[in-house]
This record gives sequence, C-alpha cells and structure tokens, in this order.
Amino acid sequence: MKLKDIIQAVAICEKTGSIEKEITGIHMDSRCIEKDFLFVAVKGTQTDGHDYIDKAIEKGATAVVCEVFPTNIVPEVTYIKVNSTEDSVGKLATAFYGNPTSKLDLIGVTGTNGKTTIATLLYNMFRSFGYKAGLISTVCNYIDGEAIPTEHTTPDPITLNSLLGRMADEGCKYVFMEVSSHSVAQKRIGGLTFAGGIFTNLTRDHLDYHKTFENYLKAKKTFFDNLPKNAFALTNADDKNGLVMVQNTKAKVSTYSLRTLCDFKGKVLEDGFEGMLMDINNREVNVQFIGRFNALNLLAVYGAACLLGKQPEEVLIALSTLRPVSGRFDALRSPKGYTAIVDYAHTPDALTNVLNAIHEVLNGRGQVITVVGAGGNRDKGKRPIMAQEAVKQSDKVVITSDNPRFEEPQDIINDMLAGLSKEDMRKVVSIVDRKEAIRTACMLAQNGDVILVAGKGHENYQEIKGVKHHFDDKEVLKDIFESEN
Repeated sequence: MKLKDIIQAVAICEKTGSIEKEITGIHMDSRCIEKDFLFVAVKGTQTDGHDYIDKAIEKGATAVVCEVFPTNIVPEVTYIKVNSTEDSVGKLATAFYGNPTSKLDLIGVTGTNGKTTIATLLYNMFRSFGYKAGLISTVCNYIDGEAIPTEHTTPDPITLNSLLGRMADEGCKYVFMEVSSHSVAQKRIGGLTFAGGIFTNLTRDHLDYHKTFENYLKAKKTFFDNLPKNAFALTNADDKNGLVMVQNTKAKVSTYSLRTLCDFKGKVLEDGFEGMLMDINNREVNVQFIGRFNALNLLAVYGAACLLGKQPEEVLIALSTLRPVSGRFDALRSPKGYTAIVDYAHTPDALTNVLNAIHEVLNGRGQVITVVGAGGNRDKGKRPIMAQEAVKQSDKVVITSDNPRFEEPQDIINDMLAGLSKEDMRKVVSIVDRKEAIRTACMLAQNGDVILVAGKGHENYQEIKGVKHHFDDKEVLKDIFESEN
C-alpha cells in the first residue's frame, strides 16, 4: 500500500521525503520492523518509541511517524510529524489493513464485570445462527472457530487491526470484543467503527492505572461518547452509572434491567446449581446459568442480539442452549456431596456477586467456604475489601496466594488480613500455598456445602517473579475429588 494512502487518516504537522513509496507493513515495536515498514514512534508507559527510530531504520523502516523529528535524518527515509502518535497509530493501522470495521459489525462490551461472558456468549450465539463471527477477549481471540492466543483484554492497535483485517478477509459478519478501560485511555481502539456498545457495570478496578474512580469512569464513558449515531448503546439500568455512560452518546440508547422499567426486562423465577428459569420480556426460558449477575449478563446478550436484528423467539431458543464461559461460575460436584465453584471474581464487587448467587441457591441449607487471594502489583486498596467481602458472606475463609507477580505472597495476604477484626479472624485461616489452601477447604466441606475458589477462573498459571507456572484451580479440584472416591 502506498504511504500517501495510509497517512490520509491523520492530521500531518510536517513531513520530509516522498510519500509515493510502497509500505509492506506497520509497527510500533522496533523489534518487529521489516523491510519497507512504517514505524510509529509511540510514547508508552515504560519506553518512548522515539528512542528506537534509528533501530527501526536499521531493520528496514522506510517511513517514520513521530512527534519530534530525530536529529539524525536519513535522506532515503520519509519522516512524518503528528501531534500525537498515540492518537494516530490506530488510524494508520486501520488504513493499512483496509478499514476492516467497514466490512463487518463490531460490537464492544465494556464495564468492570461480565465483559468476557457477554462477548463470548454473543460470539457462540451468532455462530449457532450460522454466521461467521470473531471474538476478541481476555481468554482467547477467535476467528470463527480458530483460536488465536491473547496477552491483553484489548490488543495494541496494530495487532487489533491485523486481527480484524483477517476476520474481514475470512468473511466474519460479526465481531464481539471486550473493550477495557486501558484500551480506551491508550487510544488502542482509535480508527475503529463500532456498530454497537454494551455497558455492564462499574465498580472499583484498575485504580493502580487510572488513579481515581472518576478517571476510570471517564475512560469507559469515552467509548460511548465516540459511538456513531447509527450504532446502538445498550446499558445496564440497574447500575447507578448505567445512564451516565450514555448521556452524551450519539448512538441509539436501549436499557436492560432486573429491577426497573426498560427495553429488555428480566426476572429470575427459579434458580438452582443446574441453572435458572427466567422471564425475559414476558417470555419464559430455562438457562444453564446461576445467579442474578448472570441473569443481567444474559439480558445484555438477549438485548444485543435483538438490536442486531434477530427475532426474540430465535434468541431465546439460542439462550437456552448456551453454556457458561470457562472459569465463570464453573460448578464441579464432589463425590462427598459438596459443590466447588471456580470463578474469576477478582474485584470486591465480583466476589460479592458470586457469593450472593451461591446464597440465593443454597437458601441456608449448607455452609459456604471461600478460597480467595489478591493479585500482586495491582490496586492495594481493594485487598482488605476483598477479605471483608469474603468474610461477610462465608462461614469459613481461606486466604491464599493468587498471582503475586513481583510481590511477596505473604505481604499481599497481610494486606488482606489488615481489613479484618478479631471477630472476623475466627472464620479465617491463611495458607500461602494455593493448592494446600484449596485442599484445606475441601477437607472442611461437608455434604451440601459449597466451596468458592475465587480469583483465577480460566487462568491456568500463577505468575511469580515474572515467571508463569502452570496452575489450574479446576485441575487441583478434580485431583482432590479423585482421591475422595
């Protein structure tokens, strides 16, 4: 593709050199540059791309987009100056990959909890309708049935556009994508056109990055502010920030709720550990999910599918066949008669939701034992709150290690214990070794009890001192259950 066609998407302050040259690739990481590539020098949180311009040219870059021209100008290289490379990189990538979102319907899901579940269920539902579909998610990216492993909730703009380009080329009609607050703040979704946006809820998360709750809210809201007027904005009316999210959007606003008058209204009629009977817009449906928070997730899925033109009856039939996403309220039955639930809940709110759901089903008929930790090198403020929420709604709590990253596991546990009173501590044991913590919970459990193993969900590793070690909560539980037989 000609350089002049790529740079049409951005406002240029100054340029030197020819824009007629052919560009074979685009990247913001100098290590990934090849012959005739365009290098975009982005200032990141750790490094500044401007320091790697010479390296990129050495590797074959023939054009550079930057905010400041380097002192060493290479005559054969074209330099293009813009106000913000962070703002430009997404638009340049979109142009290079042929504006993929003009060829498919991209639906973004944002909020603190529920993103993975909603995006994955929509992906599974639309494939069951016979469409080719893509998924961009925390767990894994998929191009129709092909798995593409992922590192971040939302990839960098170049990876993202490359992925969307492949999805468009392979005939995907719909793509469902988790949109993280980081990706909005860092302009990773710049240049993309969304056909719809879904808001789940907003609670304390990622404050290590955003610093204040207001900044976090603003990042999420910016996504809706930028939706085009022919898109839909579907928001959770039960969340106090639900209508705040969409107050400035140009998109068509729809609402879903379990509590109030709205476009997509739901009610839980019956629930058990096998699933729920729900009423959705005056139609009954049996679903294989548990808990009010999942009822809200399913309403979002139902609403989005209807807004994308599907008939309510066909959506309800599809809803009844869908299964929970791996590591999201994943229930396993022990030979001793207790139930273990593995869930990704890693925020106080998500933990409360899962524990509420367990109590709704148990209805006082058994004890709840919770195994919980907190991630290292993340928001320390939520650690004592996690412990408090666990104690509040559990009969026994085992506090353990999660992903300590570069922190000492015991230090994280101590931060969690600091939030507890002497009275609380009567319910609590702390065991650093996560496997032993799960084993202890299983030893404490009796017939009819429920163990919640929270925090890791689908993750099959523990991150310790920068190294990922294999660790899977479900595998550990299955091994323990085998020894119980």
